[in-house]
Amino acid sequence: MDVERYEARDGGRWRFVQRDADGSEFGFHGVFHGDPSPDLTVRTFEYEGAPGHVSLETLTIVDQDGRSRLRTVAAYLSVEDRDAMVQGGMEGGVREGMERLEELLARLQTPPRAT
Repeated sequence: MDVERYEARDGGRWRFVQRDADGSEFGFHGVFHGDPSPDLTVRTFEYEGAPGHVSLETLTIVDQDGRSRLRTVAAYLSVEDRDAMVQGGMEGGVREGMERLEELLARLQTPPRAT
């Protein structure tokens, strides 16, 4: 995934582009609401393959029994907006993103090998 813009501030914009194995591109963009922090980020999210169907996402990270828990909540203006995201492959994209995050976290927890 390419991060084309990431202005992490109130009113700042962001845009990501993901490419699949066939070279097809999928763009996503939005605007931050409030100043993002490690504990709370609020932003709009729009999949460019379903323009006009915008959600408001709230991402929180909380301590839970000594472990970090990431929670993302997406609110849509209508059922149609939500369904457009699902039909665009959102579920698979979210699953893939979470798998990549788990892989990254596992690598970060593994001590480096001595050379």
